[in-house]
Amino acid sequence: MKFLEELGYRVIQRNFRCRIGEIDIIAKDQKTYVFVEVKYRKNNKKGAPVEAVHDSKQRKICKTADYFRMIRHLSEEDPCRFDVLSIEGQEITHYKNAFPYRV
Repeated sequence: MKFLEELGYRVIQRNFRCRIGEIDIIAKDQKTYVFVEVKYRKNNKKGAPVEAVHDSKQRKICKTADYFRMIRHLSEEDPCRFDVLSIEGQEITHYKNAFPYRV
């Protein structure tokens, strides 16, 4: 979270949960709502952390983001995007706009 705040993001909520799924961090980057998936691996023996954010996980994140936007009465005009923070050991890689909205 501190990593994103240092980039100028304003964190709105952590660990947003509903019956559809969970979003690790919801933040704003200027006027854009950013839904962030955080993936950690001690090392890359099981692959890079970002590889764990596959199509079905992306769809679940998008549906959960839709629910968040609905309960917060956000307009469809409010911009949003989906980022991934990949943490491998001590190294953090930020994938901005990591995947498009998926249904």
